[in-house]
Amino acid sequence: MTRVIGLISGTSVDGIDAVLVNISGTELDLQIELLKGATYPYSEALSEQIMAVCQGAAISMAELARLDDAIAQVFAQAALNIQASYPSAQLIGSHGQNIYHRPAGEMEGQGGYTLQIGRGDLIARLTGIPTISNFRVADVAAGGQGAPLVPKVDAYLLSHLEKSRCVQNLGGIGNVAYLPARSNPHWLEEIRGWDTGPANTLIDLAVQHYSNGAQSYDEGGEWAASGTPCQNLVDEWLRQDFFHQAPPKSTGRELFGSQYLARCLLAAEAYRLSPADMLATLTELTVASIVHSYQTFLPQLPEQVLLCGGGSKNIYLKERLQARLQPTVVSTTDDVGLSADFKEAIAFAVLAYWRNLEIPGNLPQVTGAKQQVLLGHIHPVYF
Repeated sequence: MTRVIGLISGTSVDGIDAVLVNISGTELDLQIELLKGATYPYSEALSEQIMAVCQGAAISMAELARLDDAIAQVFAQAALNIQASYPSAQLIGSHGQNIYHRPAGEMEGQGGYTLQIGRGDLIARLTGIPTISNFRVADVAAGGQGAPLVPKVDAYLLSHLEKSRCVQNLGGIGNVAYLPARSNPHWLEEIRGWDTGPANTLIDLAVQHYSNGAQSYDEGGEWAASGTPCQNLVDEWLRQDFFHQAPPKSTGRELFGSQYLARCLLAAEAYRLSPADMLATLTELTVASIVHSYQTFLPQLPEQVLLCGGGSKNIYLKERLQARLQPTVVSTTDDVGLSADFKEAIAFAVLAYWRNLEIPGNLPQVTGAKQQVLLGHIHPVYF
């Protein structure tokens, strides 16, 4: 049994999800016990600075170094907080804060590029716990997208003996892991995964826009549920190239960010939509892009969809997914015993645990990498 801390801040840039877990086994016998999970919000100033950099604001190398240090410090504090009142963890897996992602193949003649900051070496030094970070670069070096990295973890924690499942993460960006039933002798080779497009990012940005910053997200989807989606706009937006690109594929705020929302708002002017109608329409884009993705790129629709991430609490979004995916059953990972709020943080704890055991963490058929590789840089503690 190894006690591991998992840390991640996603594309929503709202804070650090932290978990303390006991992990045992390796792959098929992998076992997780969640001891504690919590979200530690960024300060408003730090969140605004991260968001500005993610949206392309110019920054000097000195400023980047200070931001890298600042994120590492709050990640280290989150690690110390999550294990308070427990024996010290033996390992930390820190995804860090993604600030730039360029998928492989996006620029001709160049490979992919991905940058997550929040120095693992500083986290190790401040906590006194060996830390593994920088998980995505090895997959990129092997020719992969560097994302999504969670499907292998999903395979061993959430696959079912008889049912095919999709695990749909609804963070800022949506991603899916398709898990065939384990009774299929080739189930592991047939796992698929990719980024489906925007999940919460455009909705959150629109809520901030319409509330003049007073609200950061649409709680429960209540605002959107009071509006009526404009299907003409959804159909128009779905023509965007990313939705029709075959997997493996990944994306981020570089595509689905504030500039994309500005274009959406401009296109909506002709329809004179109310704020509620616009939020309903952006929510429908998330739903429609997921459904289109399943119908286009999966061998068959799954028997069950398990939602996780912040968007799994959006009741309206969940209802719309259920309506459009009938007869597939839409529920959450909570319903099968794995925290929907903290599944991504748990996944990076597992990836760190695997790296420590020298078990590859990527699935080449998901990311497009040429081979399985060890994920993450190890930062020991020096005394």
